[in-house]
Amino acid sequence: RQMEEVQTQLAAKTVEATSGGGVVKVVAKCDNTIASIKIDPQAVNPADTQLLEDLILTAANNALAQAKEISNAEMGKVTQGFNIPGLM
Repeated sequence: RQMEEVQTQLAAKTVEATSGGGVVKVVAKCDNTIASIKIDPQAVNPADTQLLEDLILTAANNALAQAKEISNAEMGKVTQGFNIPGLM
């Protein structure tokens, strides 16, 4: 039951990561899902979509990595002392 409570809390926690000096912002939930992506309109250059794609990818990966760290730390508190194969 405690584990379910932590999972519910993690789904509500968010982290934010940016790239390109803040032109791309990604918000991820600590249940490893993306909550939102914001792009500064000035970053949109039809002639250079590769740069924008790279900025989005970087911000998304950073946000998910932060979310995973928080999730692992919180779940580690609950599962401390348990040896449950495949859980983490």
